[in-house]
Amino acid sequence: MFCEYYDSGRCGSCTIIETPYPQQLAHKQARVAALLEPLAPGLTWLPSVASRPTEFRTKAKMVVAGTIDAPTIGILDAQGEGQDLRECPLYPAGLAAAFPHLATFVTLARLEPYSVPHRRGELKHVLVTLAPNGDLMVRWVLRSTEALARIRKHLPWLMEQLPRLTVASVNVQAEHKAILEGDTETVLTDRETLTMTVNGVDLHLRPQSFFQTNTDVAASLYRQASTWIDEAAPASLWDLYCGVGGFALHGAAPGRPVTGVETSAQAVASARRTRDDRLAGGDSAMEQVSFVTDDAVAWAVRQADAAQAIVVNPPRRGLGEELSRWLDGSGASTVIYSSCNPDTLARDMAWMPSLTAREARLFDMFPHTTHGEAAVVLQRR
Repeated sequence: MFCEYYDSGRCGSCTIIETPYPQQLAHKQARVAALLEPLAPGLTWLPSVASRPTEFRTKAKMVVAGTIDAPTIGILDAQGEGQDLRECPLYPAGLAAAFPHLATFVTLARLEPYSVPHRRGELKHVLVTLAPNGDLMVRWVLRSTEALARIRKHLPWLMEQLPRLTVASVNVQAEHKAILEGDTETVLTDRETLTMTVNGVDLHLRPQSFFQTNTDVAASLYRQASTWIDEAAPASLWDLYCGVGGFALHGAAPGRPVTGVETSAQAVASARRTRDDRLAGGDSAMEQVSFVTDDAVAWAVRQADAAQAIVVNPPRRGLGEELSRWLDGSGASTVIYSSCNPDTLARDMAWMPSLTAREARLFDMFPHTTHGEAAVVLQRR
């Protein structure tokens, strides 16, 4: 894939962009397969799920730098100065069209970009999410609430320029650290959630809720997990690290108790809203679906009995030894492990010798990088 930013040396984020895309997929699957082969020599690999090579990122995490009158929206270079990436080919048209207006808004609202070298300024990031229906969520990450009144004042102008802007908020991250966002969030619009329709399920995304950057591939991941759950036909299901409830809601069935567990209260509120909406619409599969705000490890080990099937979707650090060994001895007949880090996936599987990996699949969330997401279904021996 050709990229002017990469070819000119202005951005090196897509580290394997010069490798033809089919080879990228093959190399990623080979790496994950090599890690898992000693643990599961009979593992069957389903065909890899490819992404569109361009316009696949439905969430933009843009660093704002430069000056009030000439802001850059993109990344920082080695010296901590801004490199504008408004025309990055990874972003779909719905996102790319928003960037010029967001840059103008910086000037209009007099939002001083934060300078990392000088530790001065207010606006650190602008985070933009595109829903499948074209709606947008925009979040400004600031050092303080000093500019909040100006953002409120000029927000109607931005909403005129971006008619699909439905959720806008300000996040405060005061520390001089490589942290994307802080804990404090102020929603500025009447609507508080962005509707991400995935496989016909309306997932409600709040500003601080996690959702996969590649919506199309995420939809394939949910479909695959749903297929594995249907094949196992469990009497009960848990979704640990459930986020906004994608796996739990896709795995629900009439008469099947389903519990999703997530530390983020915002994500749990979003999951409950989706459940309630579907229940109000007559979906009987939602009658026994519940969501809990708790640490996945702490919650699981407190339970007297495990569900027959358990979906785990941990962050890059993986499950860790405590939860992996608990799953191994839990009695659950099926475990579906969705992993964004093949190294921690292999490590955790080594702590679950009573569970045998039956099938696996690679999901390419991030083309042109070495990142590979894999899902594995394990069954008790």
